[in-house]
Amino acid sequence: MTNDLLPNALIYLSAAVVAVPVAKKLGLGSVLGYLMAGVAIGPWGLGLISGVEAILHFSEFGVVLLLFLIGLELEPRRLWALRRSIFGWGSAQVGLVALGLFLAGLGLGVDWKVSLIAALGLSLSSTAIALATLGERHLMATAAGSAGFSILLFQDIAAIPMIAIVPLLGSAAASGDANGWMTALKVIGVLAVLVLAGRYLMPPLFRLITKAGVREIFTAFALLLVIAIGLLMQSVGLSMALGTFLAGVLLADSEYRHALETDLEPFKGLLLGLFFIAVGMSIDFGVLVRQPLLVLGLVAGFLAIKSFVLYMLGKRFGILPGQQPFFAILLSQGGEFAFVIFSAAAAARVFSEEVAATLLVVVALSMVTTPLLLVLHDKLIVRYFAGDGKPPDDAIDGEMQPVIIAGFGRFGQIIGRLLHANRIGITVLDHDPDQIELLRRFGLKVYYGDATRIDLLRAAGARKARALIVALDSVEDSIKLVDAVRQEFPELTILARARNVTHYYDLMDRGVTVIERETFESALQLGRRTLETLGFNAFQARQAALKFRSHNLQTLHNVYPYYKDQDQMVSMAVQAREELEAMFARDADINIKKKNGDWERAREERREERTPS
Repeated sequence: MTNDLLPNALIYLSAAVVAVPVAKKLGLGSVLGYLMAGVAIGPWGLGLISGVEAILHFSEFGVVLLLFLIGLELEPRRLWALRRSIFGWGSAQVGLVALGLFLAGLGLGVDWKVSLIAALGLSLSSTAIALATLGERHLMATAAGSAGFSILLFQDIAAIPMIAIVPLLGSAAASGDANGWMTALKVIGVLAVLVLAGRYLMPPLFRLITKAGVREIFTAFALLLVIAIGLLMQSVGLSMALGTFLAGVLLADSEYRHALETDLEPFKGLLLGLFFIAVGMSIDFGVLVRQPLLVLGLVAGFLAIKSFVLYMLGKRFGILPGQQPFFAILLSQGGEFAFVIFSAAAAARVFSEEVAATLLVVVALSMVTTPLLLVLHDKLIVRYFAGDGKPPDDAIDGEMQPVIIAGFGRFGQIIGRLLHANRIGITVLDHDPDQIELLRRFGLKVYYGDATRIDLLRAAGARKARALIVALDSVEDSIKLVDAVRQEFPELTILARARNVTHYYDLMDRGVTVIERETFESALQLGRRTLETLGFNAFQARQAALKFRSHNLQTLHNVYPYYKDQDQMVSMAVQAREELEAMFARDADINIKKKNGDWERAREERREERTPS
């Protein structure tokens, strides 16, 4: 096994390095890239790796680390505040999905025990896929992300009784009441030990390790802690992921929380990637080849039932209409615990090895479909909800304001607050429903709608407005809006935010004269503060910043006629940088002469510098 470790690692890493960037480039996401890599190197691909089951069990530690790090983000007070959504939404999702799948199984003539275990296992979703997707898209703070997280957490808790009831339904069950009570007492004892250790034992241990002053020992102790808790929970029949999540919650208010996150994050990412590769390798295409219609029909039926239930629950949970399809797709797949439940069911002879293999292929294929369905969602469904679908554009009340702000993110908000403080009326247009809902809570008047639509601009009073501020995040939408306004409302003054120099030049091409680069002024202010920190007095730092600003803007306009000629643009930029360095060098020389008392010579050099040649 030792001899195989490095060659196998080489294969895993090579497959990931090739497949994941390709998948990301195609817009398929990293999860599908890992799954594709697993299929390619697995038994049904190139056959480079064997022993898939052992690899899958090892890689599940990535999910364990993921839940530990999530637990670190949740203080006990916040977790208590989420109890209603966890147990309310979670129980509704698991219960209704399991009921729908159970009835579908009975309708197909499947034995009730098989239908029940299959329905319970398939009601669980993939924590790894869902949380990785939410993290990649920065959607954890949205309504769909919050509901998804609460449901996933409940599923991890619900997996424990599901696994526990499997032997009770099988012919292998022969346990008595005494064993059941002993198991329950062990579970309670382990949870009590975990809570007490997290509160009273871990802080002094962390302090002791930290005093050693060896960073890698702290990392080793963090891994030791997660592994030990996971194995302890597994020894009493509980979920390793649930145990480490609870440990993370107990350490959430610890002063070592951020150090733990930093040290464990790389391990989590690598092991999660390995988990997805192992899932790809575990797909038994032999079952698919023998019964393709049955397997594909089961996958389609399973996804249809689960997605429909989730979509209807999304409406009930108050998730915004535009996020409901995403919420349904996000949790539509089978989960990691389904592998455990179905394997246990086969061992307990609740159903045959063939049935277990078929269900495992259904779960694995459902995991593969999630990234593909999300691509379909991004390409088609989002457009529907952003266009003629729900939510519709808000009706503007007809109260015309002198300024229209298109886009009310971090940039537009500062402008809006400044104008509002000076009692200047504004009409705000934005297309992010979550952002609008939040801003309305603060009493701001914001309208939902696509600011690039002429009819919406007309309704917002663009024909009579004195100024339009373009503060959209998307460069493409910004240019599209400017083009539309220039054609329909040529007299309207446009003030625009530029994301970068290319965007700046694109706006100049369209005749926009008042343009601000979003990070330029703030970066200049921070640079000025840095000079002061390094010993410049306030006046010198201010003058240096002002000179740099003036020179930068002048260079920007000088380069503009040649910005489509890359070679000429680079040449002029290099020349401008050299001129800037020479200017500051002369200033430094003059300052030295001033300090030495050569005032007259310094004044004369200043006069010569100002005299045009």
